[in-house]
Amino acid sequence: MVFAIFQIIGILLNVALTIIIVQAIMSWLLAFNVINLQNDIARAIWTTLDALTAPIYNPIRKIMPDFGSIDLTPMVVIIGIIILQDAILPPIAMALLT
Repeated sequence: MVFAIFQIIGILLNVALTIIIVQAIMSWLLAFNVINLQNDIARAIWTTLDALTAPIYNPIRKIMPDFGSIDLTPMVVIIGIIILQDAILPPIAMALLT
């Protein structure tokens, strides 16, 4: 049972990581005017990604200093997810499974 819970947590963290990477790439495409939000599909995707990531980003943006037009919040979240996946969850799982 515990193993299944840790697998579900791992899958959810991978999904969150994928969403953050997709949103970062889309923000670059928007910034360089490769795509624009006048397209209904692009606007719908952007709105959905923003709604999914805003609860994660907003508390971190309050703590992070302002770097102007550069937003380092996705990088901080990605590093946090990697630390959680590789350094925090495996020891907890091993301790609970033994």
